[in-house]
Amino acid sequence: MRALSANNTKQAEAIVQQTIASVPLLRKEWHDRAVQRLNSLTKPLGSLGRLEEIAARVVAIREELRPDCSSKVIFTMAADHGVTDEGVSAYPKAVTRQIVLNFLSGGAAINVLCRHLGIDVQVVDIGVDGDTSELSGLVEKKVAHGTRNMARGPAMNSAEMYRALEVGIELANDAADSRRTLIGTGEMGIGNTTAASAITAVLTGMPAAQVTGPGTGLDDAGVRHKVEVIERALAVNHPDPSDPLQVLQAVGGLEIAGLAGLVLGGAARRIPVVVDGFISTAAAAIACALQPRVRDFLFAAHRSSEPGQEALLKFIGQSPLLDLKMRLGEGTGAALCMSLIESATKLLNEMATFSSAGVSEASA
Repeated sequence: MRALSANNTKQAEAIVQQTIASVPLLRKEWHDRAVQRLNSLTKPLGSLGRLEEIAARVVAIREELRPDCSSKVIFTMAADHGVTDEGVSAYPKAVTRQIVLNFLSGGAAINVLCRHLGIDVQVVDIGVDGDTSELSGLVEKKVAHGTRNMARGPAMNSAEMYRALEVGIELANDAADSRRTLIGTGEMGIGNTTAASAITAVLTGMPAAQVTGPGTGLDDAGVRHKVEVIERALAVNHPDPSDPLQVLQAVGGLEIAGLAGLVLGGAARRIPVVVDGFISTAAAAIACALQPRVRDFLFAAHRSSEPGQEALLKFIGQSPLLDLKMRLGEGTGAALCMSLIESATKLLNEMATFSSAGVSEASA
């Protein structure tokens, strides 16, 4: 775990601000070129529906007329949350580390899907409570042993927040340098739907009760208690929706900050980012609040059954590709959608045109 000195914090803050500023603006000419090719393929105009929209946007993101999306990686970030002291989850905090062990042994849902779909998964300890340094296969990026209890004060201090954002940016840069062509987000952390709900309430201005769900399986009384804890956290911390970094520091999580950095870094390096479920979308919303240009680089994987997800999707300006009533996290929805995105680009790249196939086009 890197020491969070004042100099290191200034360096992390500079990297975050530089990354925010370097997210490019997509150029319409690349989208138009993609549409022109799509319209020349051996099919009725628009008959591949949203797959055509996906392919055109990938072309504009990559600025390549024949983009490759075969090198796929999901970063599943794990961290603990101090707010679990308030009894907001159906599971104890120790489950975070236990599930990380399951990831590393290949027995989790994300492992199964990634093996099936040819996706690499990197499990990142950005804030698991306890020592994980001896765990083989884990990407060790621990910033702290979990957050503090946001119902009693800020979840993170400034140094922790900036370092967590920097971790995500580092991972995105490593992915770009390794020629990854598609990045997916994933997470694990008992208590993180509480943090995501609090972020959602602040950024969207909606009441906590409207954006808070059962998470890992709370009953109605448990959800009411969770709402009360979030309301207390908002009253204690006074997060300002116009200051997304203050929101993140006050009521976020280390894995949420890491994923926000990953989204920013991916966009800055022109890599499409596939956003998983509720927690990942909260991280993407922080990134979009910091830099609205990020929206064009995102693909929302699926509509979570958590009630706050719909508000977040509107906030980031995305329509989800799937609606399977999933709410597992880990990056499972992102894995399924990465296959769709790769399929869309293969259609663009490999289908014959009317001219090359000698097929007559539709009459004017």
